[in-house]
Amino acid sequence: MIFVTVGTSSWDFTRLIKEMDRIAGKIDEEVIMQISHIEYEPKNTKYFRFTSKEEIARLYETARVVVSHAGVGCIISALKHNKPNIVVPRRKEYSEHFDDHQLGIAKELEKERKVKVVWDIEKLEEILNSANDDSITVKKDRRLVSALRDYINNLEKSKKGEV
Repeated sequence: MIFVTVGTSSWDFTRLIKEMDRIAGKIDEEVIMQISHIEYEPKNTKYFRFTSKEEIARLYETARVVVSHAGVGCIISALKHNKPNIVVPRRKEYSEHFDDHQLGIAKELEKERKVKVVWDIEKLEEILNSANDDSITVKKDRRLVSALRDYINNLEKSKKGEV
C-alpha cells in the first residue's frame, strides 16, 4: 500500500494529490491519501481529510512507501516507522506555502539519504516505481530531530534578521 499525506495545514497541495490520483489509476497497488483541506477529490484512490493519530500511525506502519510533502512531522513519522519516504516539497511559486522552506528541508535530508525528493512532479511515477528496489533507503538517525530543529531555528532567525 502507498500512503500519501499532505499534513494538516490549510495550504493547498492539489498538484501532488492530482498526480498521485493519476498514477493510482495506472498501477495495481492500493493507494490511500490524506488530503486535508484540498478541494479536489481523488477518483482512483481511497482518501480522507483527517483522522485520528492512531489511524495515521497504522497507515504509516502498513505502508510499503510514504509519499508526502516535505513537512517535518510527516518525514519524522516515516522515519519512525522505518518506511521509504518520497517527498514533494510545497513550492511558493505554486502558492502551496508562504515561502520555500520545504525546499531547504528536502535538500538537506536528501543529502543525508533520509528521503527521496521529487523536484519535478512529472518524475513522481518513475521515482515511486523505484521504491521497490534499493534506490530508496531509509537511514534512521537519532540526530535527525536535532538537525531539523536547528535548521528550523535558523530559518526563523534569518526571517527575524538575527543571523
